[in-house]
Amino acid sequence: MTISRLISRSMLKNMRHYFLYFFSLIFSVTLYFSFVTLQFNDEVLKQVSNSPTAATGFKVASYLLYFIVLFFVLYANHLFTKRRSKEIGMYQLIGMTKGLIFRLIAAENIVLFSGAVLIGIITGLLSSRFFTMVLMKVLEQEALVQLTFDSKAIIQTIMLFSVMLIVILVQLSWMIRRVSLLSLFTASKQTEERVKRFSVWQMLIGALGLVLIGWGYYESTQLFASNQADRILINMLLILALTIGGAFLVFRYSVSFIFNLRRLSKNGHLTATDVLAVTPIMHRMKGNAKSLTLITVLTAVSLAISTLSYIAYYSGEKSVKTAVPADYVLTTDKGPAFLELLNQQGIDYRAVTYEDIYVDFNVSSLLKNAADMQELFYAEESTKRLLSQSTYEQLKGKIELQEDEAFITNMSGYVSKLYEFNKQGQIEVTIDSLDTRLNDTLKIVDVKEESTLAHNGSMGVIYAVLVVSDQKYAQYKEFYGNRHRVPQTLVFLENKNDVAKAEELYEQSGADIREIIGEGEKQIIRKQNSYKQEWQDYMNIFGMTIFIAAFLGLAFLLTTGSILYFKQIAEADEEQASYTTLRKIGFSEQDILKGIVWKQVFNFGVPLLIGLLHSYFAVKSGWFLFGTELVVPMLIMMGLYILMYMVFMLLAIQYYKKVIKSSLS
Repeated sequence: MTISRLISRSMLKNMRHYFLYFFSLIFSVTLYFSFVTLQFNDEVLKQVSNSPTAATGFKVASYLLYFIVLFFVLYANHLFTKRRSKEIGMYQLIGMTKGLIFRLIAAENIVLFSGAVLIGIITGLLSSRFFTMVLMKVLEQEALVQLTFDSKAIIQTIMLFSVMLIVILVQLSWMIRRVSLLSLFTASKQTEERVKRFSVWQMLIGALGLVLIGWGYYESTQLFASNQADRILINMLLILALTIGGAFLVFRYSVSFIFNLRRLSKNGHLTATDVLAVTPIMHRMKGNAKSLTLITVLTAVSLAISTLSYIAYYSGEKSVKTAVPADYVLTTDKGPAFLELLNQQGIDYRAVTYEDIYVDFNVSSLLKNAADMQELFYAEESTKRLLSQSTYEQLKGKIELQEDEAFITNMSGYVSKLYEFNKQGQIEVTIDSLDTRLNDTLKIVDVKEESTLAHNGSMGVIYAVLVVSDQKYAQYKEFYGNRHRVPQTLVFLENKNDVAKAEELYEQSGADIREIIGEGEKQIIRKQNSYKQEWQDYMNIFGMTIFIAAFLGLAFLLTTGSILYFKQIAEADEEQASYTTLRKIGFSEQDILKGIVWKQVFNFGVPLLIGLLHSYFAVKSGWFLFGTELVVPMLIMMGLYILMYMVFMLLAIQYYKKVIKSSLS
């Protein structure tokens, strides 16, 4: 029999096994090619050209996606080869050399890879248009998305998957040449480590795993504490070590220990659930602790990245209003010209004019924790601005203030999340004149996070605004004199349908130019963005970020879910004979299926649960660096991950049903 005929026969015989492996290859090529093709789409290139950060993000993400796909394919190939171990052993028994066996399996893989790359490129070409449409929707851009066929994307995909094929062939060669004939016949029944009898020492290690995870979670809540600011990197590494190490010990010992106690409490009276769920869970989880830990970490990382990106995207409106709280902020002498153009075009608007006055006041006296005062770096250095009661009422509505009362607003930002402030207290206000200084004490009646004034390009972290009574404002203004008192106007359009026309007038009037520095080729023009322009800039950055993060999160999710699914399929085939035995000793098909369902709940649920907990504490430790909303984005992303894991679990249960029916027929 020729090698080519042997290859065709082998592939036909293993069609059921090849199907999953072939599907995983097609899925990997489709996912990668779709993402790479996006980078050569005209509409995407137009958006990326406006943001160097987005362009860099695309390149980094493409490499990261390749390593995700490489890990997935290598693992799928390992499981597939493990299932064919008896076949490889039979080849050796009939006299085939290891070199000939390697050439046989290598030829099969080359055929599979060639077919998968071809089909994957075709399906990836079709799906890339869908992903481009999703990206344009996220960026809130209206564009006609066309199907893009780029030779660079095809060449890059073929080259990288050729490298992947070489890596897989090396993996196959190592396995065939290093393992013994006897081990090939038992490979499909082996776990990652040999399972031994439980001892008191293992029980203590299992408890230690839970303690390590709890310790890691506690450290994550203290990551940005003021007294830990100088050792954030060390603490992050410590948290990673504690949570990953703890998760491994939980899978290796804790789960087995808990179920071992449950089984001992039965005194030998075991149900179908005990036989088909509890016992396999004990030994499978204990033996496959490494892969389960890896799956848990991948789930946690992908969910955390996706959630943080979605927090930034979801918090877009509040974040943009922090920079530009009105439709337009007029800061130069071109402002009246813009307002005149609005009047000529019949565009209704509301304008609030104020003078930008800066004062010094120390908010550290409002801190609830006195130990934070020395750590609060912005207390003396950030931008402090003054606003009168009447001006504030034009912006936000009616308030009540006595002459010596005030409140602080614009306290949005990560520092306000790190430190707790009292809503009432006293502060010292200082205003320097040319030859004297004014010191005053005010009673603070509230501290608010709402955005009131534009940050105006200031480099401060917190753009605190002190709102005082009109009488006090007049006193401070007189003492302040004419130093840097720049009149500014906030313009609010009454009808949002006028935004497009108003944007044209804004540029036409020159009101969008805040400052011109230098001359000739070295001239730098600094602009004051409108709300729409600021929103578009924000979306160009974080819209791209959320899309890339979501794409990588999808890749992580499908990879981990597929690996768990493949593992369950392998276990179902191995356990098929035991279902026949259980039926003969009196267990019904429903009893067997009930045990299988519980087994799947634990196999998919435990890695998912620990991954959700890991990501929750990771996100909670620093979410305020990315946006202003936590609960809704986190619940949405967690819900999506739970839903996808449930889909994989149901697919595994359906496969088990087929195996059970086949074994009982």
